[in-house]
Amino acid sequence: MKVRKGLPGGHYTPLTEEDVRKIHDTVLTVLEDVGIEVRLTEACDMFRNAGAMVDEERCIVKIPPGLAEDLISKAPDVITLCGREENGSLDCVIGGKNVYMGTGGTALNVQDPGSRGSRKATLNDIKGMARLVDALDNIHFYMINVYPNELQGDVVDVNRFGTALNYTKKHIMGGVYTVDGVRNVIKMAERIAGSPEKLRERPFISLVTCVVSPLRLDEHYSRLTIEAARNRIPVVVPAEPLCGATSPVTIAGNLVVLTADTLAGVMLAQLTNPGTPTIFGSVASVADLRTLKYLSGSVEMGLINAGAAQMAQFYHIPYYATAGMSDSKVNDAQAGYESAITNLMVALAGGNFIHDAAGFLEFCMTASYDKLVIDNEILGMVMRAVEGITVNDDTIAYELIKKAGPGGHYVSARHTRHHMRTEQYLCRLSDKDDRPQWEAAGCKDTKTRAAETAKSILDGEPVSLIPEKLRNTLRNEIPGLLLE
Repeated sequence: MKVRKGLPGGHYTPLTEEDVRKIHDTVLTVLEDVGIEVRLTEACDMFRNAGAMVDEERCIVKIPPGLAEDLISKAPDVITLCGREENGSLDCVIGGKNVYMGTGGTALNVQDPGSRGSRKATLNDIKGMARLVDALDNIHFYMINVYPNELQGDVVDVNRFGTALNYTKKHIMGGVYTVDGVRNVIKMAERIAGSPEKLRERPFISLVTCVVSPLRLDEHYSRLTIEAARNRIPVVVPAEPLCGATSPVTIAGNLVVLTADTLAGVMLAQLTNPGTPTIFGSVASVADLRTLKYLSGSVEMGLINAGAAQMAQFYHIPYYATAGMSDSKVNDAQAGYESAITNLMVALAGGNFIHDAAGFLEFCMTASYDKLVIDNEILGMVMRAVEGITVNDDTIAYELIKKAGPGGHYVSARHTRHHMRTEQYLCRLSDKDDRPQWEAAGCKDTKTRAAETAKSILDGEPVSLIPEKLRNTLRNEIPGLLLE
């Protein structure tokens, strides 16, 4: 089966070039006239020393347009987020309009295969999710998607990353919670890579540190951003403005706040260590103004994140996008259409690293094993759409059409055999049988087949990807590490 990834999107452009320029001009005005609240003294000092105006009493940093554009330009325009296959087959080269799709984080609950309910997530679920992601070809990376509720905060970071690294070779990204956690995660990854230099050459981990919308770099996450940047580990600085709650209700207004927010994070990383691989990030969506509840499956989330793709492309910064979630509690039709619509919109817009694209239900609160399998099918179809239509002398097939002539057929043609496995997306989960065959197989619907697939993978013997000797060394060196 052909695995499609890293293909150029950009066919869908909800913003015109004039729209992009107008949003950009407004962002620069916001950064200069409104400013960013920066709560960490060290970060304030960095901005001041670079030429920004700092209101000490209010902790407001106002950034002149020239300084903003200079700092933004220091961020690399392409970043390779590596897997751990020596041939590079699992690498994600993000930037431009290249499209990769995967999981997201961090859900507190899990829905087991075949279940309609949920339970609290544990460290063992990171193991299970990583194993499933490793087996599903259309999920290109593993962003650690659940939070181990049984662990204390000071050991969560290293155990989330350690378990993920032990059970998938795909690139691993994750949110981090403490400075010591960041340091221990990096130390562990350096040991696995073989040296600090080898990890920087081929970074198979990346970190997420958040910007707090609207227009705020808080003390805690700023420390984490600075720590990641000092260590030159790829870092995402996403913001999550919600239309009508923490941003204007209009999508254009949301894009202004989002862009200003995440660029503030990009600038902080570049002030810390120029050239740090930093990723423009969006987790933006809308609020249900009847309840002020966050909505994850709205079509507007797709529009926002597609528009943000164009903004990231304008700044020549790799883009971490959000799509694919559902507000449904179970794997029903709603879960399918909400996930498919937003995934398709953001991928066609050229979102580089589309997280949350697989596995999430219930407003991002629940990670579903079955939905990972279902979304793997959706993502295969989405990436086929991203690939588009190839037009050349071979695919246009004039000589073949001439040879077949009126009333002819193409079933036995060499051209058909050559293209049949690559031109069409070959479904693995979807039902394509006639009714008698479907009935004979037990009348199974999609969620039933997905549960069977998930169980078959999880029932296999787990294989540790970190050698036992190295696991023992890591446990001795890093306090609180529970690596099996």
